[in-house]
Amino acid sequence: MDAMKIIPDEVLDRFVSGVNLMPGSLRDQLGSDATVLVFLRHFGCTFCRETIADLRAASESVSDFPPVLFFFQGSPREGRAFLRHYWRDARAVADEPLAFYEAFDVSRGSFMQMMGPGVIRSKRRANRKGHFNGERNGDLWRMPGLLIVRENQVLWRHDFQHAADHPDFERLPAILGELGEAHG
Repeated sequence: MDAMKIIPDEVLDRFVSGVNLMPGSLRDQLGSDATVLVFLRHFGCTFCRETIADLRAASESVSDFPPVLFFFQGSPREGRAFLRHYWRDARAVADEPLAFYEAFDVSRGSFMQMMGPGVIRSKRRANRKGHFNGERNGDLWRMPGLLIVRENQVLWRHDFQHAADHPDFERLPAILGELGEAHG
């Protein structure tokens, strides 16, 4: 992302429900520290499962890892059932209408972004880690999203090249440091 983007108040003040959240709005979930927002494609997505597992491992192994807040296409009940298997303590916002996906410009992908050579190669990587497809739900063409935000500002955004693009999650604290932002 070239320039810092301001998150509109109507997005921050929107009520959220989901998994392991405090009652209130998106703003209440963020607080004043830098937070990693992760927009999952759908619960059947091999790469979403890989993302959750890898983010969990990074957050447990890197001492200054910022808090993570997931967004998913589904109901709170579906989110609890899914996260019970991957990261029981994860915080996640249920966004069936995709309002937050749209507000944060998490777009739909092209055919090549969903099924191109990069996705095929990445599928082998995820499968070797034990991640496979599951039951599909929601908008199957929705791309993933990953941003670092602080209060009402988007500080950094990963530009996903395809649905299976996999950033180096352990590097997120260093990215925050490069931005001059300290976690906690």
